[in-house]
Amino acid sequence: MLVNRRALALAGAMTTILQSHIPYDISAVRLPGVSPMDGAEWLLRDDAFAGQMALRDRLIAERREDVIGLLPEGRDAAQELLALVLDRLVQDDGYDVGDDAVTRPDGVAVMIDREDPLGTAGRLVQEDLCLMQKAEGAAEHVLTGAALCFPAGWMLAEKLGRPLIRIHKPVIDYDDDLARRVQRLFDGVRVGRPMWRFNALRYADPALFQPRHEGVPKYGQPEDQRFIRSERQTILRLPGTDAVVFGIHTFVVADQKNGR
Repeated sequence: MLVNRRALALAGAMTTILQSHIPYDISAVRLPGVSPMDGAEWLLRDDAFAGQMALRDRLIAERREDVIGLLPEGRDAAQELLALVLDRLVQDDGYDVGDDAVTRPDGVAVMIDREDPLGTAGRLVQEDLCLMQKAEGAAEHVLTGAALCFPAGWMLAEKLGRPLIRIHKPVIDYDDDLARRVQRLFDGVRVGRPMWRFNALRYADPALFQPRHEGVPKYGQPEDQRFIRSERQTILRLPGTDAVVFGIHTFVVADQKNGR
């Protein structure tokens, strides 16, 4: 696995960390919807791994309340999620997974703290990981926990404990019809049959960590939008707790068509 040396050098200053490319086609005017995904492709590792992971380490150490959140009702699901992440990393030749610690491909050793499952998982993989759970008799899934180091213009504290439709406030296009379709998707995802989709938006600010209150503009002026930010979003059901894991792998690249 190639290491993006520029990303590694800049990570400590929380400045620009860019991938060399986005590994899927974002050129279509209308992007494709949700598609089935091979479970082996749930977690990705790309050429910005070292830089992104160094930033994740720093955020979890210095801004933990902003990037890690877990409600009591989400603890069992969080521990199941960590166990699944560790199981997947055992199969990745770049990781050395021991009983008490994991050495990442960038050489950093991460202690396995099962009492801090999201904090641990958040330091092992590039993906942000959000736990969505639906109580018996409830109409919607609720965000019960997350390791969210790279928010694209939202704040974990404003969304934790909220149902799907409230999480998407104030997204204009997220109307009642779309809310019903998204809820059906979360209801329908099966164990062993994860799904994925992606978006692609132009930003003026290439920073990965962009927490903003609801309603605060985040894209910048069109003439300043020199970066493309794309989220590879995955939806996976945990077999034990029945929780849904919403994963977000963030790519940021220079927009060659609007460069300066």
